[in-house]
Amino acid sequence: MTVLNRAAFKRTVVVPVVKVRKEMVHALLKSLKHTVLQRPGLKRVVEDPQDEDSKLVILDPHRVPEFSLGESEREVLKQLHINPEVSKYNLELTYENFKVSPVLLSGQVLVDKNPGITCVVNKTNIIDSTYRNFEMEVLAGESNLVTKVKENNFTYELDFAKVYWNPRLSTEHGRVVGLLEPGDVLCDVFAGVGPFAIPAAKKKCTVFANDLNPESYRWLLHNCKLNKVDDKIKAFNMDGRDFLRGPVRDELRKELTLEKEQKTAFHIVMNLPALAVEFLDVFRHLLAGEPRSTAVLPTVHCYGFSKHEDPARDVQERAEAALGASLQGHCSAYLVRNVAPNKEMLCLTFQIPADVLYERPCPAAAEPAPKRLRTCGDFTEEHLQS
Repeated sequence: MTVLNRAAFKRTVVVPVVKVRKEMVHALLKSLKHTVLQRPGLKRVVEDPQDEDSKLVILDPHRVPEFSLGESEREVLKQLHINPEVSKYNLELTYENFKVSPVLLSGQVLVDKNPGITCVVNKTNIIDSTYRNFEMEVLAGESNLVTKVKENNFTYELDFAKVYWNPRLSTEHGRVVGLLEPGDVLCDVFAGVGPFAIPAAKKKCTVFANDLNPESYRWLLHNCKLNKVDDKIKAFNMDGRDFLRGPVRDELRKELTLEKEQKTAFHIVMNLPALAVEFLDVFRHLLAGEPRSTAVLPTVHCYGFSKHEDPARDVQERAEAALGASLQGHCSAYLVRNVAPNKEMLCLTFQIPADVLYERPCPAAAEPAPKRLRTCGDFTEEHLQS
C-alpha cells in the first residue's frame, strides 16, 4: 500500500488582500461577499503582521486577477472609508487546507477527510459470476471489510470482500417488496444477504431465500437474526436450478393440494442480471403431471442486462426463448438503472404461462441433431433442442 506524503501538499501562493481596521471587517465581508475568497478550508481573514489593530481580508484571485479592484468595488470601499489599495500576501497552504475535491483522490485522503470512513478499497476486477463478489485492494485504513449498511429502515451486516452488495439497488428492492401483500409467498433464487427477503418477511410474507455463495448464505442467516425475522425465512445454500426444482416446486405442489377459494400469490425473484434469463428454462414442465390450475401461476421478476437498442424487447425475447413460449402482452419491463454507456439493467415481470408449467415434455426423438430447431405439442414457438 502506497503511503501518502502529506508534506508534498505544502506550498505558498500569492493572493490579493485589502487592509482593514478590525471593527470594519464584518462590514467589508458583507459588502464585498462576491469578491472575498470563498474556499472551503481557507480563512478569509488573517492577521496583519505589521499592524495589530488591522486585519487582512483575502480576495478571490480569480475576481481580482491584476491585484486591482474594479470601479464598483472601489466605490464600496470609499463609502466604508477603507483604503481600496490591494496588496500582495504570501498564503501558506498545507495538507489540512485541502478538501477532497481539489486533491487527486487517494485512499488516505478519503480516510483523513471523512471521519466516518475506516477503509477505502479499489475494485480491481469485474464481478465474479459464480459468487457475485469483487476482487478488491485496500488503498487505506483497516483491512477489515466487514461493514454495516442501512437500507429502507433495515440493517445489514456483510463482508464486502466475500458477498455482493449494491446500494444503487435500494429503490428497486423497495419497489418489488411494495408489490407484495401479507400472506404472499416470495421465493428469492439469488438472495444475497437478504435485501428482498428480509423486508418481505417483515411484511408477513412466507419467504424462501437461497444463495449459492456460502458466505452470502451465512450473512443471510445473520441478517435474519439481526432484523428479527429468522423464524419467518427458510434459507437455503443451493444452486439456483436445484432450489427451483426442489423447495420452490414442493411449495407450489403444496399449494395445489390446499382446498381454499383464494390461492396464495407466488412471487419468484431472480436478481442475477448476467445469468438469470438462462435459468428460466427450469420452469418448463416444472409441474407436469400435477392437477392443472391457473390459480397457481407464479409471478416472476427476472433481471437482465442489455446493450440492445431496444433493451426491453431484447430481454423479453431472450426470456421467451428460454421458456419456449410467448410473453407478448403478458409481461412488463421496468428499467432499473443504467449500468454503463449503452448497457441497461431491467426487470422483466410476468406470470409463467400454464402451458409452460403443466405441459408434459415431448418424448425424446431418437438421436436428435444437436441445436436443431423443432416444435413440440401445443407449442407454436420454435425453440432450441438442448
